[in-house]
Amino acid sequence: MNAPSPTLPSASLDDGTLASALASGAAEVLLALRAEVDASGGSFVAKEFKDAGDAAAQAWLAAALAAARPADALLSEEAKDDLSRLDADRVWIIDPLDGTREFAERHADGSVAGQWRDDFAVHIALWERGPGLTVGAVALPARGQVLATGDGAVPDGDSTTAVLSGSRPLRIAASRSRPPAFVAALAERDDVELVPMGSAGVKMMAVADGTVDAYVHGGGQYEWDSAAPVAVARSRGLVCTRLDGSELEYNRESPWLPDLFVCPPALAQRLRELLDTVGVVSVVGADSKEGA
Repeated sequence: MNAPSPTLPSASLDDGTLASALASGAAEVLLALRAEVDASGGSFVAKEFKDAGDAAAQAWLAAALAAARPADALLSEEAKDDLSRLDADRVWIIDPLDGTREFAERHADGSVAGQWRDDFAVHIALWERGPGLTVGAVALPARGQVLATGDGAVPDGDSTTAVLSGSRPLRIAASRSRPPAFVAALAERDDVELVPMGSAGVKMMAVADGTVDAYVHGGGQYEWDSAAPVAVARSRGLVCTRLDGSELEYNRESPWLPDLFVCPPALAQRLRELLDTVGVVSVVGADSKEGA
């Protein structure tokens, strides 16, 4: 499978514009791989296709960052971790392909049977010593979207009012196949609705654009899973913390960052009260291994 190579972004771009260009470029790489499969008849081996997507997006992003920001450090899911990043003032935290399963999967039934899934993402974030996450971009390649920290969009406030008034359920983004046990327990309530979708980035961007009200996660993530989506979500005024309310910290020696809480400020207290009812404290912590 021949990996495409989009034009590398210019080193003259500011960090925010560069993040969006990196996300767009990796998205182009991934979509081209799908197009190659379609052009050759549509058959593929899922494991090999997942690996090809990871490798191709990583290779292009590594080359682009080396050209545009050669002095910066890198933390990526698909690259060997160089701990010299701990002494760096600027670290790009990336996930070249968030949602490999969705990237290599077609819908099985319904009106979209045979079509590629669209719920995968590319994550690009910049961490800087002192302020922490400063810019971020999340591409949703199959939807033709890039959501970035410079967008300035915010979810509709009327939506949170409807939840608090009890006129509609609280909508929580959840894994299609294996939501954490406490999220499944919440779904038993009449005032909570789970909305199944793919990758972590897609779930958080669904909160950022107001498609759902919240995303809560209880284990099985790393810094690259959340850094870019959290940067975008925060830029839109959303609350982004650990489940216990503590701060999310990035560029640590261990990139394991297993739990997450994302929602609009107006819903934060209500969501935490709901989590208390299902004993969420029991899943908080670095040793939790619940499904994503």
